[in-house]
Amino acid sequence: MKALKIGELAARSGLTVRALHHYDSIGLLTPSARADSGYRLYSRDDVARLHQIQALRKFGMSLADIGTFLASPDAPFADIVAQQIDALDRQIAQATALREQLSQLQLQMSGGDTPAMEDWLSTLEHMHLYEQYFSQEELRRLPFWQQDARRNQAWGALVSAVRELMARGVAANDPQAGALAQRWMQMLEQDTGGNPEFAWRMTAMLEQEASAQRLTRITPELKQYVGEAFGTHRLALYANYLSAAEVQHMREHGSKHFREWMELIVTVHKHMASGVAASHPSSHALACEWMRLFRLRVGDDPATVERIRVAHEREPALLQGTWVSAAMLNYIRTAAAA
Repeated sequence: MKALKIGELAARSGLTVRALHHYDSIGLLTPSARADSGYRLYSRDDVARLHQIQALRKFGMSLADIGTFLASPDAPFADIVAQQIDALDRQIAQATALREQLSQLQLQMSGGDTPAMEDWLSTLEHMHLYEQYFSQEELRRLPFWQQDARRNQAWGALVSAVRELMARGVAANDPQAGALAQRWMQMLEQDTGGNPEFAWRMTAMLEQEASAQRLTRITPELKQYVGEAFGTHRLALYANYLSAAEVQHMREHGSKHFREWMELIVTVHKHMASGVAASHPSSHALACEWMRLFRLRVGDDPATVERIRVAHEREPALLQGTWVSAAMLNYIRTAAAA
């Protein structure tokens, strides 16, 4: 074939003359010859190189990466393909996240009312917070992530009710506070899908993110108040089955190992969800740790342990809001005996 002028090559390749000038300036596609008049002339090899460039561009490669690749023809093309797949995966993840955000906003507008600008911004800020602590797959399993007007109203009303008690100086050991705390923990367990790891991460979000506290109105003081009220409420239920001395022991030791308990509950939940048998050695190790923490909390008296077992059977509220189910307790008992 005869050498092509830059305009002819542009017409045949679908590129602009300006693009070919740029390729020349960065050394990506330099014409093999020039006419006496100074025009760029492209040979068959130049055209073949341009075809390579265009093919690699379709893979999403940058011009700089294409230049590097063509300068090292021995470089494994499989590595280039793998890099492009990784890049596409990132783009898909970003697009999926954006779609989830738009879907949540669409749900918010499904009632027919257009949210105020402040509501739009709050919703987007809330979404951004959750995305820092949960993957997209996890968010789809997290009820809190769904834009449910009734759920949002219920939580807003509950937060306001607790704040009102605190403003009036109602002590955390008051039955009013206990009733609200019980409801709070039941809703929290439900809206985290019964997953203790989700609850643990949401706790971390509230502790570490000032914007989360502002958006939810759940301050560290309010969180502590609810925790104390919930603990007192549960002790009152245990008091129907335990002696005053036993209840006092639990009051003094109940919250000392809270983080260890939560981490253990998360691990046991994962074991059960993964189908690990209670007879497995790892399950037995978890059961031993469970019993260690349990004895620190209630003491070593077998009679006390038995009375607590009876309390759990007769008082379902004792397990509600703890992410500890009857099935989990049975799993631990079986694993401990293995």
